[in-house]
Amino acid sequence: MRLNRRLVLYTVTLVITVLGVAGAVAERRLPPPDPQVAESALAYTEARRALWRDLAFVGCAAVLLAVFASRGLAREVTRPIRELRDVAESLADGDLSRRPPLLANDEVGALGEALRRLAEQSSARMAALQADEALLAALTESLNEAVIAVDSRQQVVRINETARQLLRLRAPTPFPSDYLPRDRTLRESLAAVLQGEVAPPAEVRVDERTLTLTARPLPDGGAILAMYDLTPFRRLEAVRRDFVANVSHELRTPLTVIAGFVETLGDDDLPASLRHQFLGMTEANVRRMQRIVDDLLDLSRIESGGWLPNPTDLDVRALASEILAPLQAAADGKGVALRTDIPDDVLTAYVDPTAARQVLSNLAENALRHTSEGHVTLFAERAADGLWLGVKDSGTGIQDEHLPRIFERFYRADPGRSREAGGTGLGLSIVRHLAEAHGGRVRAESRFGSGTTIAALFPFPTND
Repeated sequence: MRLNRRLVLYTVTLVITVLGVAGAVAERRLPPPDPQVAESALAYTEARRALWRDLAFVGCAAVLLAVFASRGLAREVTRPIRELRDVAESLADGDLSRRPPLLANDEVGALGEALRRLAEQSSARMAALQADEALLAALTESLNEAVIAVDSRQQVVRINETARQLLRLRAPTPFPSDYLPRDRTLRESLAAVLQGEVAPPAEVRVDERTLTLTARPLPDGGAILAMYDLTPFRRLEAVRRDFVANVSHELRTPLTVIAGFVETLGDDDLPASLRHQFLGMTEANVRRMQRIVDDLLDLSRIESGGWLPNPTDLDVRALASEILAPLQAAADGKGVALRTDIPDDVLTAYVDPTAARQVLSNLAENALRHTSEGHVTLFAERAADGLWLGVKDSGTGIQDEHLPRIFERFYRADPGRSREAGGTGLGLSIVRHLAEAHGGRVRAESRFGSGTTIAALFPFPTND
């Protein structure tokens, strides 16, 4: 509306100017000259010349006025249009914070208001999209499953941190799907879903890991791959199978011996000396079975939470003497020296007395069992977060490949020798569970042929 009013104003101005020129011409109108009077002809000529000068002057003034009026009008019209153009370009470039200025209530002002509403709606939609994107990213990152999104161009466009860790991928997205592991099952499932087919769930092997794979097609031709790490469950199943096999073997051996001796003892002609010898061997195997059952019960009670430690301040030196005293005779028979290495600043340990005795007894007996010469040393060592209690020896040592598994139930680095020495295969597992029940941990260090050091950490008391 204001633009129309400006046009009307400029038109009226030009009309007035033209009317002024016409008035000047009218005032200059003279009677035609008398050809017989020279002065009259000369005056008429001068009047015409003056009239044309006035016409030229007024015409030039009108043209200049029209030019300046047009420039002013163009400037008034193009300035807000340029501003709107700049705002539109910024919005197109993604800067949704730009807003058009407040303009007059005319056609250009209406265009600016429409652009303002468009910018606000775009900002609201972008904020909603960003919120949805953040929620989706948080959901995918919180999953224990590996999630991978592949578009129709076979580019990985989204991958969560679990997938990066499982598949050892560090390339920034997007990256080609060729970077994914070269497992045949994985590749076949991906190719099938990219063609719009439904691939059945499968298991794949990646870097010694067993993963369950679920692949689903996307409406736009892409694919979603979801993988879950089954390795801990497979390892647990293997441990369970090994446990059943080991406990069956451990119990079957003394049962076989007992059954054989019982059958032999049924012979009335058996000499008394052999009868007493067989009864002693039967009793030894019965006691071995009893130790296995007792250790299994202890281990089950600790693992199930049926036993909770009741820590208290325990005299470390008195505990060491109590543990080593019953082993002295066996150590003297083998020529092994029993020692203690307890610093002067270590007086007490904050630990459950029963657990401490069981831990150190198992470690000391195990060390003496595998040491034929040298020493077995019970030691205490202060750390930043607790007190280490353990045993080190100069025995046969443990090979590196066996060291990480020695705390598993019934695991033996040297099965034949361990059974001959009378071990049940559960002592170190009990040590680990007792330490963890206190909130601590265990450690094992060994050099094959040069001895072993095994210790359990018991944390310092907290001031709650």
